[in-house]
Amino acid sequence: MQQKPFGKLPSGPRQERILKSPQYQGDGFQNILETPMLADDISYFRMFKEYFFHDDERRPTQILPSVRTDLKALPDGEPTLVWFGHSSYLLRIEGKTILVDPVFSDRPSPVQFAGTKAYPIQTPYSLDDLPELDAVILTHDHYDHLDYNSILKLKRHTKKFYTALGVGSHLAYWGVTESHIQEFDWWDSATIFPGIQLTATPARHFSGRGFTRYKTLWVSFVLQTPTHKIFLGGDSGYDDSFKKIGQTFGPFDLALLECGQYDRKWPLIHMAPEQTVQAAVDLQARVLMPVHWGKFTLSVHPWRDPIRRATKQAAILGQKLTTPLIGEAIRLNSYLPNTPWWEERMG
Repeated sequence: MQQKPFGKLPSGPRQERILKSPQYQGDGFQNILETPMLADDISYFRMFKEYFFHDDERRPTQILPSVRTDLKALPDGEPTLVWFGHSSYLLRIEGKTILVDPVFSDRPSPVQFAGTKAYPIQTPYSLDDLPELDAVILTHDHYDHLDYNSILKLKRHTKKFYTALGVGSHLAYWGVTESHIQEFDWWDSATIFPGIQLTATPARHFSGRGFTRYKTLWVSFVLQTPTHKIFLGGDSGYDDSFKKIGQTFGPFDLALLECGQYDRKWPLIHMAPEQTVQAAVDLQARVLMPVHWGKFTLSVHPWRDPIRRATKQAAILGQKLTTPLIGEAIRLNSYLPNTPWWEERMG
């Protein structure tokens, strides 16, 4: 019998819609460019050996600093964002509260007794700290972006779930009401609230929980209001899509882009930090906020390597960064912190 955290593959009317998608070819969704998961000279045996027997600075040796923000009292005057580490963050915009890729479990895993454990922080956040949510946005179905335990609790406090084509099958299986789920194919667009437009845009990645892959789609999102544009990047390797999205929707006030969990063994499904900065330039982003780092070790690079390299490349290319502490509220018009907190007494 299928275990609940693995989710459920699409079927019925949802699968019928998937089969009509231009992205669904053969027996699964495809990237725009050919995108093998691993480099040609890499085996799964070698990958697992390096991961489990690699002794370096992959995890911090001290508790990470953080800021305790009252999430239920975020201001309405300007877009405000609070990062929880990795790719989870809360956005308050146009009077609406939106949570992106929430993972509040200790491990991004189908079971909580195995898998990489979250880094300790000074003032941890839990789901109980969140306000009532107008929306949850989910970019794809990997465990470090779609967390079973978080969804079980959030479904009682969330009006709407917006996600990639097919991912709604997991949500419905876990008890989210079908009418509360809206799925997007690439370039689908909808007015999700008065004055707030959400458009799904391409990403170069893959999907799957367990051993079955490519049955649900992976996306990035463009969030537009009358005064601001924000790019919600999800996971993606680098390609020309960023330039196309920038030409179509840019310039952006803020781009949240993956910056971490890369490796030479899988160079096409995740970006190196230098590519992250170039993607922000391609998007015509006024400010780049690197995410997908600072909470979980999913690769073999040192935990600070992503942000160090991104900061260096941003200086070279003249790309403005914001690097808040976990829990620190950034305000898009007036407060964009960029202190190198990861260098301060950190192991």
